[in-house]
Amino acid sequence: MTSTFFSAQSDASAVNDLRAWSEEQLIAAAKTGRQAPFGELCKRHMKQVFYVTRRIIRNREDAEDAAQECFLNAFVHLKDFDGRSQFATWLNRIAINAALMKLRKNRRAREVPIDEPNSSSEPVAQREFPYDAPDPEESCSLRERKQIVVSAISGLRPRARNVVELIHLQEHSIRETAQILGISTAAVKTRMFHAKIALLRMPLLQSVGSCNCARQAE
Repeated sequence: MTSTFFSAQSDASAVNDLRAWSEEQLIAAAKTGRQAPFGELCKRHMKQVFYVTRRIIRNREDAEDAAQECFLNAFVHLKDFDGRSQFATWLNRIAINAALMKLRKNRRAREVPIDEPNSSSEPVAQREFPYDAPDPEESCSLRERKQIVVSAISGLRPRARNVVELIHLQEHSIRETAQILGISTAAVKTRMFHAKIALLRMPLLQSVGSCNCARQAE
């Protein structure tokens, strides 16, 4: 679960000293993009974050996913933390939003299944569904953005790239991906977490809007 975050730190020389750092020092260092200080912040707050998401989401696995999303969002938006509130309070708000978003996604996935029995006399084939297909110009733009995302994925490190390709390009589940690569599901989630951060930092994606491209990589 979240205990796997930043398990392999890039700035390993500093890891042994991080436990002695104050929270303010860790935040300042993490704002420069260093993963090891943020990893230490994750370790210090992971129980609290998981407690928040678990209270909102009853399913443990979904709560863990929401906790991961919380830390990802916190890392991406850490520059916006101004210190006017405690870091734990700021993190709690992100955790609550991540948990509520997860619930909304789950609810949408359950709504109006296409094979739901038709309670009316109207045949399913004759039901009207809103036509929301993009126009040709929008389709072209979507194709271009997708090509950029695929190019960005190819620039990831091999371990992260393999996971992203299996899950988002070949549409394997996390469990299937773990079996294919011979690693744990926790390791798959950790690699995806690092891959998302790497993608969000790529100038290639920022040039077309990091939010849109990151959403395609989710």
